[in-house]
Amino acid sequence: DIGADAALIVTPYYLKPKAKGIYDHYYTIAEKTDIPIILYNIPICTGVELPWTVVEDLVDIENIVGIKDSSGDYKYFSALLEKVSDKISVLIGWDENVLGALAGGAVGCILGSANVFPKVWLEIYDHVKNNRLKEAQTLQKKIQKLARLLINSGALGVKSCLNMMNIPVGKCRQPIVLGDSLSYEIKDELRVELEKLELIKKSDIEFEIGDQPLTSRFYAVGITPKKISDFELKVGEALVGNRVELAHIDLLIGKKDGPVGIAYAQALTNQEEGREGLQVILEPNMQVKPPTIMIPTIRPISLRHASLTYGPAQAAIAKAVIQCVEDGILPKNLADQIVLIVNVFVHPSASARKRIFINNYKATRNAIRKAMEGIPTIDDGIENAENARHPFRNDP
Repeated sequence: DIGADAALIVTPYYLKPKAKGIYDHYYTIAEKTDIPIILYNIPICTGVELPWTVVEDLVDIENIVGIKDSSGDYKYFSALLEKVSDKISVLIGWDENVLGALAGGAVGCILGSANVFPKVWLEIYDHVKNNRLKEAQTLQKKIQKLARLLINSGALGVKSCLNMMNIPVGKCRQPIVLGDSLSYEIKDELRVELEKLELIKKSDIEFEIGDQPLTSRFYAVGITPKKISDFELKVGEALVGNRVELAHIDLLIGKKDGPVGIAYAQALTNQEEGREGLQVILEPNMQVKPPTIMIPTIRPISLRHASLTYGPAQAAIAKAVIQCVEDGILPKNLADQIVLIVNVFVHPSASARKRIFINNYKATRNAIRKAMEGIPTIDDGIENAENARHPFRNDP
């Protein structure tokens, strides 16, 4: 009556019927309506899988015309292609499996991530239909991480991406809140992936330090200020990872002749045993610019712990600082006027060197960006205070 062309219908999800109940559910709906019906298998949300054996029976009902599978189970999807693709349209709904599904015979896809990068999916579809699998593989690999992040974060991830792309779509309604299904860490990762795909564009941002303002090309989102100034003291913080390989970075950025510069000099000249400040280097005789020192948050308890702190964690900080200069987050022309002090946390039980490197690289990069953009803002704090949860809090 309101103009729908078809209905996409999930399985019953509260009382969770078995095969007969699921069949009766769809049979009854199909009998009561004359519009086409597309079956929807999404057990991650309903808690009920639509058995392909039931689908085999349902395809004989005239107005059941298709099935969308969002199970992520390619074995199940292959069974659908084998058993029913000659009678109804089989659609893939799991973003990471699109290429394999289309190559295997799916007629199309319905994807949450298509809200964010529809053109890429159209290109992949076109490549597969024209037997250009190599080109399709290249594109699928390019967007695979972003697709995976969006699958795991749902509507909140999609909306966050669109807002960062300056397509204002507002926020999700309660109880879906930032910091839950989409962590702050993953939101930062979404931004990086959008930048790689050039879905967030670089724009001119003015940096003002002293009497000579300068302009840098910066991956700017809606929260990025048009002018970044006040280099007396900038503070950034980021946490990445979980368990013992997590990285937690606190850092200060400021002018050499300001309070951060004074603290920088004091940290190097008044070393505290077990928490010695170290000049961050790319390799021996090559200090990073802007000048950066790292200080362990906790004293190393063993030679192994010290080697992880001053080894992969230090190397990660160095890479992140240089990357931020390359990306324009830290303008190259400011490199001799500012300094960074980085507090780095490495858990005493950590052991995976590569994961320590990756997590500390991401945390440092995210913390630098937050410091330069002045986020979170006071409004962010007020808005999210009620739903905030400390990652190490343990409620009885």
